[in-house]
Amino acid sequence: MYSIQSQHSHLVIQQLLGHLDANSRSPASVRAGIVEVLSEAAVIEATGSVGPTVLEVFNTLLRQLRQSVDYQLTGYYDNAGKHKTSSSEEKTLQDAVIKTIGSFANTLPIYQRSEVMLFIMGKIPVPGIYPALGSPNAGFEGSRMIQVMLLKSLLQVSERYESSNMLTALPSSFLEPLLSFTLMEDPDIRLLVLSILTSLIDRRHNATRLAAASVMFDVSVLELKEDRCSRQDNLFIRKHAQRLYRHVYLTCKEDSSGRGHYQALVTLLAVLSVELANEELVVDLIRLVLALQELALSSHECLSVFNRCGVHAVCAAFLNLLAQLGPPPPLHQHVTQVMERRQKDAPHLLPDAVFCDQPRLPEGELKVDKAFLFVQSNICEALTGSSYSAHTERFNTPYTPQLTDEDRLSKRKSIGDVISLQIDMDPQFCPDTQQRPQTEQITFETLKNAIEDRGSVEEDERRRMQVVEKFQTAPFEEIAAHCGARTSLLQSKLDQVFDLIVRPPPSPSGHSPPRSTPLHEMKFPDLCVY
Repeated sequence: MYSIQSQHSHLVIQQLLGHLDANSRSPASVRAGIVEVLSEAAVIEATGSVGPTVLEVFNTLLRQLRQSVDYQLTGYYDNAGKHKTSSSEEKTLQDAVIKTIGSFANTLPIYQRSEVMLFIMGKIPVPGIYPALGSPNAGFEGSRMIQVMLLKSLLQVSERYESSNMLTALPSSFLEPLLSFTLMEDPDIRLLVLSILTSLIDRRHNATRLAAASVMFDVSVLELKEDRCSRQDNLFIRKHAQRLYRHVYLTCKEDSSGRGHYQALVTLLAVLSVELANEELVVDLIRLVLALQELALSSHECLSVFNRCGVHAVCAAFLNLLAQLGPPPPLHQHVTQVMERRQKDAPHLLPDAVFCDQPRLPEGELKVDKAFLFVQSNICEALTGSSYSAHTERFNTPYTPQLTDEDRLSKRKSIGDVISLQIDMDPQFCPDTQQRPQTEQITFETLKNAIEDRGSVEEDERRRMQVVEKFQTAPFEEIAAHCGARTSLLQSKLDQVFDLIVRPPPSPSGHSPPRSTPLHEMKFPDLCVY
């Protein structure tokens, strides 16, 4: 590679990719060896032009991951079932592929790394929306394994990704599907997503220091910026902050969240504060902490003692850090007083006692005295008279997650609702279309009935399932014809409504005046159209 001119080095990469494809049914050790060579060659090629091989490289590597999952689940690396393979051998290959994806991505310019992350995100299977990747035999477990490995690949790329513009680093097309994975049941997937988010937001590389946040954490060890948030950063916060808060809140509600999740949440919130903090963001983050504190106290949530202590510890660790980042000293004094009381009488509510190998938890049901809680009124009083006081009115509205936000996992429900509206317009389920009497008045019910006529809940669910099955199995021509007929039916309904709207008022003499041409049917000369 060193002896080849840089403008031709991509040809070697193409040859290696072809060699890897040709050996896709070779033992795992052979495939892993080729992948290792690819990884080394990609580093050398960094001085040259990558050219059109970028997507080809990642496509080939991701295809190898999918094949490796199939081999690992079946126990054979060929279709004939003659050559056995082991999970350890396939995992070695998978680790080599993930490492190579990171190595190759790190040789690319920043803008191409963004494209690579979007490309990898598009390959991650989402149950119910994207078909499971790999062979049909892989099933749910195969999709889960691919999800984990592709997210690990994303983490490899994101760890060295540096961008001064958060809107570029986390565009909606990437952030929304990424956040949707924080709602999945698999704890490994949720932890990977938190790590990816942290690495992309952490532009000053403080995450390692923040991960060790404890009761005695000192902010002076951080590389804090002195300038205010840029315009792009403010736009990013206004656009995505509520979505980020929502997923932090929902992650805390997961009973399968463990020590790693809570530490990752503290780090993510801390990095968010260090990189993007302004007065409004700080107030909203405090509202989020107070909401998490109420979540940990709620008797309606089925959380274990460990989970409740973990959420309390997240609140304590993050508020201790946030109070040192610019708010007036009285806020830090209140936080310090609460933490000192906890340290004396309730250490199980602090990170040092919870985020360890053997958490020190109380026996039986968790009871938290009011003296160990952060008080909203004290926080508002501490912020009074400072630049933060302009936003303290927001404390009057307790934070609640916006559960109506759409993400890729919840869109299934939205699509179902749309389908149910479409099926209601099927001719066989529509109300009688006989001519309405001329004396009928236009009401809200008139407009509503022109579009739908819902039956019972059971009937509605049955119709929805019929449409789902039809759109999955029926030929395209039949679906197109059905939609065309439904459109014609809607048009006839609208014509009836328009006819009522443009109908002239009754004459006092009782005789109807001659009917005029409806406005929506009039033909105007070109000069009258603006």
